Amino acid sequence: MAAEAVLAERFPQAIFAIVAGSILRGEGTQTSDIDLVVLHEALPAAWRESFHFDDFPIEAFVHDFETLNWFVDQDMAGGCPVLADMVAGGVAIGPERARAEALQAGAQQRLERGPAPLTPEIRDRLRYQITDLVDDLRDARPAAEIRAIAAELTKPLADLMLLGRGRWSGRGKWLPRLLVRADASLAESFDTALRHAGAGQAAELIRLAELELAPHGGPLFAGDRRTAPPDARRPGLLAQ
Repeated sequence: MAAEAVLAERFPQAIFAIVAGSILRGEGTQTSDIDLVVLHEALPAAWRESFHFDDFPIEAFVHDFETLNWFVDQDMAGGCPVLADMVAGGVAIGPERARAEALQAGAQQRLERGPAPLTPEIRDRLRYQITDLVDDLRDARPAAEIRAIAAELTKPLADLMLLGRGRWSGRGKWLPRLLVRADASLAESFDTALRHAGAGQAAELIRLAELELAPHGGPLFAGDRRTAPPDARRPGLLAQ
C-alpha cells in the first residue's frame, strides 16, 4: 500500500497512521487523493501538508494525541467533524495499530452521539445569514447574480437543515451526501431548488429556505447584534 511506504519514508517517527479518503472507499476519481492522519507521541505543533508520492496525491494531517483532540473538538463544535470522520472510517497502519484502533473506536463513539443541539448563537447566526441572502434573491436580478447568491446560500442552509435535525453537517461534496442520508426527499428538494436557481429561477430556493427557517424562529434581521472582542482594535489611521 502506498500509504505504508509514505509512513515509513516521510514519517519514520510516527507511531501509527490512519488512511482515509475516497480511494479507500472505492469511490476514487482521477483527481482523488489519499488522506493520511499521522500520529506521533509528541510534537511541537501539528501540521498539514500535501505532496505526491509515487504519483499518488497525499494529504497528510500530522498530530500527536493532544493536537488531534483540539482539532477534533474544533470541528465538532462547528458541526462538521471532518477529522473525526477520517479517523473513525479509515484503516490503521503502522507499528502500534492497537492504539490506532482504540482511537478509531473513540472517534466512532463521539460521531454516533451526534452534534450538540444548536446553540442560540449558532442558530441565530445561520438565521441571519440565510435571511440576508434570501432577501437578495427576492429582488429581480440577472441570472448570474442569482447563481452567485445561491452558491453562497448553499452552506448555511444545508447546515441549518442538518444540524437543526440533529445530524452532522459537512463541506463541499459532502453536503448532498449527508442530506441524502438524513432525508432523501429533503435532499431532492434542495438539489431541485439549487438547479432552478442555477437557471436564474429563485422562487423554489426562497420557499425552501422559508420552510427551514420557520421551526427556528423564522427570518432574522432586526435585533441581530454581534459584539467584537475587546482586543479587536489597533491605533493609527487606516492607510498606515
